[in-house]
Amino acid sequence: MTATLPARREVSAGRVLARTCAAEWTRLRTVRASWWFAAAAAAVMVGIGTIAGLEAGPAPDGPASAWMASTVTAMPAQFALLALALTAVTSDYATGGIVPTLQWTPRRGVLGLARTVVAVTAATALGVLLALAPALAAYVAARPALHLPWDDGLDALGTVALVVAGGTTLAVGLGFLLRATAGALVVVFLLMLVLPFLLPVFGYPWLSTVAEVLPGSAAAFLLIGEVPGMTTASSVTVLLSWAGGALLLGLLRLARDDANR
Repeated sequence: MTATLPARREVSAGRVLARTCAAEWTRLRTVRASWWFAAAAAAVMVGIGTIAGLEAGPAPDGPASAWMASTVTAMPAQFALLALALTAVTSDYATGGIVPTLQWTPRRGVLGLARTVVAVTAATALGVLLALAPALAAYVAARPALHLPWDDGLDALGTVALVVAGGTTLAVGLGFLLRATAGALVVVFLLMLVLPFLLPVFGYPWLSTVAEVLPGSAAAFLLIGEVPGMTTASSVTVLLSWAGGALLLGLLRLARDDANR
């Protein structure tokens, strides 16, 4: 009598995605560099928030909001979070680990989605959590010159979440696209920090126009609100367009190119 083999059961894409997300989260939280980036962001935000609180004096029209420290300190601290998300993608290419990773999860679309979701969600949640610290530090250091209204807090934390989510999505997309940590970090720093502040200095109107469509200008307007020629709507549009475009190009390269090239 011929033995019949049991039917092979197909695993759903949703289940594979859940397993891959769990694996990506384990990989992210067990890498020492992730904790160094988190510590750097925390040190910057708490340090600047405390200094701002110590230097705050009584305002003539009543106590000011301490939540300003959350958005102001998020501007420099976001670069540690961008590096965290970017290296979550590029480290596999640097070590050659992308090959066994794709052997474990051959569905490249699922891997790309899982890695993006985990990196962006972790960095954004960390950014929002850390944004609480400078506001509290400033409030304690400057009390009673500062206060903590809950509605201002929701606005500040929501803004930080939007900027970090958009910036880290851009970083993840560039990581998939460029596949090199150094090159991707240089591009991220140029787009988010150097070019938005450098181009307007030259005084040419067209360079200022170029600066206004860079993601760093959008992030600066949303966090500190001091970018001429930009509005909230234009800033959100610019930031999300860059993030979505970079991620699309990165995922396309992941799906079409050899992993070791």
